[in-house]
Amino acid sequence: QVQLVESGGGLVQAGGSLRLSCAASGSIFSINTMNWYRQAPGKQRELVASISTSDSTNVVDSVKGRFTISRGSANNTVYLQMNSLKPEDTGLYYCNADCDWGYYWGQGTQVTVSS
Repeated sequence: QVQLVESGGGLVQAGGSLRLSCAASGSIFSINTMNWYRQAPGKQRELVASISTSDSTNVVDSVKGRFTISRGSANNTVYLQMNSLKPEDTGLYYCNADCDWGYYWGQGTQVTVSS
């Protein structure tokens, strides 16, 4: 089992920044990739950024140059640094762990960007 707890969401004006954190606990040795997803109202959940065990990263085109995914020194925390936020970045952001035997999700943290 893997437990994921997100934090760092909030309300910010367009152009502002937020840093989301995801703390993993439990069988973290089984995690292959950590991901950030988001779901805007009325839309499907979409993958935003990923980081592998070798720290290889990927971000979706719509956030490239603005969002950065990274791993903390303790290796059980993953961050999503979000700069130059836009109203279309508004949504519920979820941390996801891709493990040997399946996927785990956090409870989500709300990000709201006002224009």
